[in-house]
Amino acid sequence: MRYQSQKTLDIWKIFNILLVVVSVAVCSILMLVNIPGVELLETNPNWLLIWLVSWSVQRTVGQSAISGLAIGWIYDGITISAPSHVLSFVVVAVVTSSLQKQKYLGEDFISIALVVFFMSILSEAIYAVQYTIQYFGSVTIAIAQYQQIAIISAIITSIWSPAFYYPFKLISNKIESPARRM
Repeated sequence: MRYQSQKTLDIWKIFNILLVVVSVAVCSILMLVNIPGVELLETNPNWLLIWLVSWSVQRTVGQSAISGLAIGWIYDGITISAPSHVLSFVVVAVVTSSLQKQKYLGEDFISIALVVFFMSILSEAIYAVQYTIQYFGSVTIAIAQYQQIAIISAIITSIWSPAFYYPFKLISNKIESPARRM
């Protein structure tokens, strides 16, 4: 009987890993596709940031930092940008996970949309600082350029975050609940 319980637990772990891989792949594909009606002022949602916040809400700080590192590498591979997004994604993951641990954050999709909004601004601000250090040297030029990008990106990303978070959370709970009963 113990073997059967262990086998079932392993199957649920495999389903959980499969959920993570498939959801990251879907978000990566969505980053590359321009879907009509999804963009705002020629800016698409940052689907990988939405995934990162949705995943980090339920995880520890260490797990979130590792996922931020991996998602940052995936994002850099998609965009081929000069300053890396890794630092901003690791910071976003750690801050999001810390908010959950401090009980400042509920797990409803309105709270997630607000967190995604502020984490998007934080991510763009960190990226702008890196960009300023690497290319401009002038903070005023960088602020003028990134101010509009940050707010539009934050708005469109937070608007679409419940569309990803709710199904992701629902499927994640269904996969994890049988594993907890074992």
